[in-house]
Amino acid sequence: MPTQAAEAAVVDRIVAVVNEDVITLYDIETLLRPLVQNVKAQRLPPEREAQTLVQLRTELLNNLIDTKLTEQEVKRYNLTITEEEIENYIRQIKQRRSATDEQLRGILAEQGMTLEEYRKEVKLQLQRTKLVNREVRSKVVITEAEIKAYYEKNRAKYGGGTQYHLWNLFVKLPAQASPANRAAAQNMLEEALSDLKRGRSFQEIVRLTAERPSAVQGSDLGLFRIEELTPRLREAVREMKAGQFSPIVETDFGYQLVFVEEIKETASRPLAQVESEIQDILFRERVDERFTSWLSDLRKRSHIKVMGTP
Repeated sequence: MPTQAAEAAVVDRIVAVVNEDVITLYDIETLLRPLVQNVKAQRLPPEREAQTLVQLRTELLNNLIDTKLTEQEVKRYNLTITEEEIENYIRQIKQRRSATDEQLRGILAEQGMTLEEYRKEVKLQLQRTKLVNREVRSKVVITEAEIKAYYEKNRAKYGGGTQYHLWNLFVKLPAQASPANRAAAQNMLEEALSDLKRGRSFQEIVRLTAERPSAVQGSDLGLFRIEELTPRLREAVREMKAGQFSPIVETDFGYQLVFVEEIKETASRPLAQVESEIQDILFRERVDERFTSWLSDLRKRSHIKVMGTP
């Protein structure tokens, strides 16, 4: 019993205080558990494996801090979500995946979740979306001048010729990221790569990253001429065919996987034809920038105390 009590004390140790909320070591270990198996599968040297796990814990702690802050803002603004909204969201997910209730339960089970746990996560996700809409999206305005400037800067993209419809999965890293940071990023993308090799579609994995908070992010990049890509991406994409995905590619901002959905010959498109598309691109970019800034300001206004390493 004393041993069990000691273990419980360690598991329940508070590792951070975020205003009135706490984050425990148990919270971090719960999120870390499904990632550990992937790290061990890499068969890294013991020292590097230990560094990778430490880095993952640090990233998970930062993600949990951001989650606590956004949840607190949700409560402050009393942003409620109805059962009908949750049902509609889950119904859309099933339609996109052409999945029955039983198949959805199976997909969730693979991720270590029950349907009830997923419903709670969906509720939090919808609340956070409402918060972002209130604090960020509603304040983003894209002008005609900005749309025209983007078009002029990217004339090659709209000039026609052979274009690749690309999707990507990526983990962002700072320019001076440590070897442990880089190993952790590669490990997370290795897990996505394993899913792809087992037959899961690239688009589905991208959608999952949007539905569940994760260091791995994904997006539908749209159409690009080969000349518009960075040299490393150009090298990866040049020999690919439609329906193929790349190995992990190191880029200036981290690591990513690229998927070629389609290769097509396109005619040149005038500004009037692509204005809406450009507005969407600029809007997404601006929302990402403002959300990062908003979250940074929120951290500065909050009482956050980290109690040692997790």
